[in-house]
Amino acid sequence: MHRTFLALNSDPLKTRLDLIYKQANDHITLVKTYAAYARKLKLENSKQLKMFDDLAKNFSDLTSKPSLFETDGNLDEDVLRQFEKEVKDRVKFARLMVAESKENYDNQLKIQKLKDTIFSVSESLGKAKKNGALASSIAAKSVPKSLHCLAMRLVEERISHPEKYKEELPKAEFEDPSLYHYAVFSDNVIAVSVVVRSVVKNAEEPWKHVFHVVTDRMIVAAMKVWFRMRPVEGGAHLEVKAVEDYSFLNSSYAPVLRQIESAKKQRFNFEKTTENVTKDGSNMKLKNPESMSMLNHLRFYLPEMYPKLHKILLLDDDVVVQKDLTGLWKIDLAGKVNGAVETCFGSFHCFSQYLNFTHPLIKERFNPKACAWAYGMNIFDLDAWRREKCTETYEEWQNLNEDRTLWKLDALPPGLITFYSLTKSLDKSWHVLGLGYNPSISMDEINNAAVIHYNGNMKPWLDIAMNQYKNLWTKYVDNDMEFVQMCNFGV
Repeated sequence: MHRTFLALNSDPLKTRLDLIYKQANDHITLVKTYAAYARKLKLENSKQLKMFDDLAKNFSDLTSKPSLFETDGNLDEDVLRQFEKEVKDRVKFARLMVAESKENYDNQLKIQKLKDTIFSVSESLGKAKKNGALASSIAAKSVPKSLHCLAMRLVEERISHPEKYKEELPKAEFEDPSLYHYAVFSDNVIAVSVVVRSVVKNAEEPWKHVFHVVTDRMIVAAMKVWFRMRPVEGGAHLEVKAVEDYSFLNSSYAPVLRQIESAKKQRFNFEKTTENVTKDGSNMKLKNPESMSMLNHLRFYLPEMYPKLHKILLLDDDVVVQKDLTGLWKIDLAGKVNGAVETCFGSFHCFSQYLNFTHPLIKERFNPKACAWAYGMNIFDLDAWRREKCTETYEEWQNLNEDRTLWKLDALPPGLITFYSLTKSLDKSWHVLGLGYNPSISMDEINNAAVIHYNGNMKPWLDIAMNQYKNLWTKYVDNDMEFVQMCNFGV
């Protein structure tokens, strides 16, 4: 009742004046705060700082008018209305200035805007990486025009001069276990040539080295013509065969052949749309021609392919040899089957990255933290291989992986399984990897390596190769070969 009585007896104009006065003072405080913060941040926009100072002064001048605050009687409503209008104009102007300047002073707004920018850039980067990976994969797995040209020229040479390229009888050296034997499985003529030339040029006794090159039936003629036209130097020995020459390798004997045929059918279905490729990275592996080539799986049949040999060195076609490799045959593998360089550090490149450890068969048999090793340069003790029945182990696991739930279609995961606890770690200087994807490898490390490996998409014979490493490969290219010049290899 008391409050109601006071309210009824109070002057409504004074109440209104108090509200206007409070609103003006609130905005004086606001603009002074922004002006002080601007001085603290040492903003270069001195014009904006001056506007805040002037606005605060105008507010102060306006609210200190004596005609309004020293009157004892009732207020003049017209004067009050004019005063209210002037205050509202200044409030409106102050709010506009604050709104325009808020981004410079409001940390929360800055943080939110930064978060939005980071999210947007991150999303764009993710899309760019995905598109880049797809483009890189297409470039890496496509056959360059120069390689196709070379193969066609070599086949044309054979057709034009059949008398020069009659089949030769096998040499005794091909089965001599006292010599140094290499296996190279590839359908890339120029790459195989570089591997062989780099081995021979760095070998102390090249006549003791024997190369077993296996390719597919589409390339075997071209490969044979190349090495007939450009014989291996230094008295080294070389044979060229097609996968089909090993009659025991058929789909009833080799389970991986059945899976490759099945995968090719699936690839045909996947190729009807590109959506699967961009949404599921695992399909990229399925579409990789190497993963669906028997050349990539011949390594598991080395003892059957070369029954009279005791040891053999497997080289991928994307390696370059820089030193004499005969020391590899002298390494004591201590009863192990496979000598290889390990690739893991920390949790990177451990078994868990290659095998499906959610599957009970994998989980029960293998250690997810076990260190993986590299294919590309592997010395195999074929006698230990036969003793341990590694080919049988490989085929058993391939049959278990018929539905590809244990690992994706590739050669490394079954290799990790087949030679689990049967691999001896070699010194890393024997085999340096990453020249096909890592631009930061130390040149000292590369120069000290016996074998450098261009694993990754940026192969040295492609336009996308990294320039800092390319010359290490091109110096072994036989540029004097007429067809290399005609096909414009650009190396």
